[in-house]
Amino acid sequence: MTKHSGDALLPELTPQVLLRAYACGIFPMAETADDPRLFWVDPDMRGIIPLEGFHVSRSLAKTIRSNHFEIRINTNFSGLIDGCSESRDGREETWINSTIKSLYDQLFEMGHCHTVETWRNDRLVGGLYGIQIGGAFFGESMFSREQNASKVALVHLVNRLKAGGFVLLDTQFVTGHLKTFGAIEIPRRDYQRLLETALEKDAVFQH
Repeated sequence: MTKHSGDALLPELTPQVLLRAYACGIFPMAETADDPRLFWVDPDMRGIIPLEGFHVSRSLAKTIRSNHFEIRINTNFSGLIDGCSESRDGREETWINSTIKSLYDQLFEMGHCHTVETWRNDRLVGGLYGIQIGGAFFGESMFSREQNASKVALVHLVNRLKAGGFVLLDTQFVTGHLKTFGAIEIPRRDYQRLLETALEKDAVFQH
């Protein structure tokens, strides 16, 4: 069961409040892109990717070695979050509304939100974004316009987190796609312990 308050209309929500919420283990979502309301989510079972247990398939490793994609960091937040919010096969609705876009744009300007962008032929074709607090990285969303574009971004993210001293990669939920990389679910209590340790770390994303 996931705890949330579906009636919470939060015009007063600020980037600072968001950061405090992440530090407590909760995060906001919207029902649809057209719904202005946000609600807090606190899953009973939390998705994470253990950084030392991250798995890359042989075929994906071959794609990475081919340099088929160019990786850029923090160069096009608006394009990245627009890509994450666009409808695609298997997902007609998105939880990223205009309020979320505005709040995370402010977090990006503050240096707490980061993007890993996948480019090809000078065109943004995939990537991901998330929030950093201490040694924790909270993955928010990813997208792909070409095969493997988001997967390559995730591999780059994990390598960057390892190099920068991070200890927690939070995926919020676990999908079949993330399981192929080693994602697991852990109880809220165990997640809170990991989060508490991670918040005390002094990690560097721009390593």
